[in-house]
Amino acid sequence: MAERRRDRSVRTAGPGGRAVEAPLWEQLAERSAALPQGERLQKVLARHGFGSRRACEELIARGRVTVNGELAVLGRRVDVDHDRIELDGVPIGVRPGLVYYLLNKPEGVVTTARDPEGRPTVVDLVPPEPRVFPVGRLDRDTSGLLLLTNDGDLAHRIAHPSHGLDKEYLVEVEGGRVPPGALRRLRDGVELDDGRTAPARVGQPSPGVLRITIHEGRNRQIRRMCDAVGYPVRRLVRTRIGPLRDPSLRPGQWRALTAAELTALIHSVAESGRRYADRP
Repeated sequence: MAERRRDRSVRTAGPGGRAVEAPLWEQLAERSAALPQGERLQKVLARHGFGSRRACEELIARGRVTVNGELAVLGRRVDVDHDRIELDGVPIGVRPGLVYYLLNKPEGVVTTARDPEGRPTVVDLVPPEPRVFPVGRLDRDTSGLLLLTNDGDLAHRIAHPSHGLDKEYLVEVEGGRVPPGALRRLRDGVELDDGRTAPARVGQPSPGVLRITIHEGRNRQIRRMCDAVGYPVRRLVRTRIGPLRDPSLRPGQWRALTAAELTALIHSVAESGRRYADRP
């Protein structure tokens, strides 16, 4: 027979082992020890740029925050070293030591941590510690914005196709002005060897220069799309990742994301995930 769990609020005392209630302070101490320890959740959220404590309390009250997969409640405490906190299903990096770098990748640099051919990599352009990895890819001949981090949870959400984070590119093509028919094909979707592309936003700010925004992440997708409509790419630059842009960042330069940028990125990933999940 399983032994019944002893009620620690009750003690045994006296000759007959008579049950007596433990002091109130001891009962409260035991209950407190059984609760999650650490900092209050709203304080952690506020420190990481999600608004004032009152605004963060509102996020919790609306049921938008979870801790280790469970809906958070006001007053919840968290251990930032071990607990997994999510806002709208997107992980929030609260562990100490997480870094987020925005790099303007130059042409000729490969998007990998190590290259067997000894070519320069994007990781060579940022601090060696802590070790980071690129989120997504830019091919060797493409320049522009790239995110590097050691936050694997958020990196997975950003790179995963189901979250559809917008990426914007400035594209110089051969052949001069692109006619309306070719622009329409790029917008509506182009048939490639790995399937039809999703609709894209396409503009032509000047003859032969396109601004293309996609949410997919296929290999060399922009180049293959432009090849398919008869206007090969001459130069390709990524100018935006979701809410992140920085025209002042020169090729080869990097900087850390601000708290506001990281917050905007998390909100954007959550919103993109909802938007594309609702599509048929």
